[in-house]
Amino acid sequence: MDAMKKRIYIADDDDNIRQVVKTFLSSDGYETEDFPTGDLLLERFRQEPCDLVILDVMMPGADGFSICTELRKLSTVPIIMLTARDTENDFAMGLGLGSDDYITKPFSAMALLMRVRAIFRRIDFESRKHETPAYAPVSVGKLTLDEDKRRILVEGKPLALSPTEYDVLKYLMLHADQAVSREELLNTVWGFESVVETRATDDTVRRLRQKLGGCGVNIAAVWGYGFRLEESK
Repeated sequence: MDAMKKRIYIADDDDNIRQVVKTFLSSDGYETEDFPTGDLLLERFRQEPCDLVILDVMMPGADGFSICTELRKLSTVPIIMLTARDTENDFAMGLGLGSDDYITKPFSAMALLMRVRAIFRRIDFESRKHETPAYAPVSVGKLTLDEDKRRILVEGKPLALSPTEYDVLKYLMLHADQAVSREELLNTVWGFESVVETRATDDTVRRLRQKLGGCGVNIAAVWGYGFRLEESK
């Protein structure tokens, strides 16, 4: 999908930040709408969903964490949390609620743009690959990986997954019964690596475990290393 066809909603109570972010994204070909509160963004999203959300945490009305939670009830749209908070707990909370990335202020608008591009590139790369002949299905337990439609099925029914959750579970399925390191997941799925951001893998895996109950699989922890997807015994 062309960048011109992608719409991004931005919520931040700082007018200057909204305008800078909007300017950078618009100059890169994205359609943008900005809001001073998360409540207004959520109201707009309910009327017409977008392709990606950039969401500040500290805003008047409902905070970004609450808005992220509500968005996840409605959609698997990619969400980037944008905030002045800079603690591991806040980082983990944002990812734990289902956001796909988390950037702290002060930040470079170009760095944010690169994160946006990375998320869309990952999704579009999968879509382009699937224009070629279909992949052979991969099954683990009751899960079946449908790469052509970028989804994972549980006994034929699609599992509700965010883009990041899909990419993590897909990678684990393709490497079933193999130990996969946190760093490997970070580099493959998020495209970056750091000591703090290894929490991203832990929190995404925690959400996946909650969704995989009764699916005949288990994401086992490999102590001091990472994870392994295996069929439940």
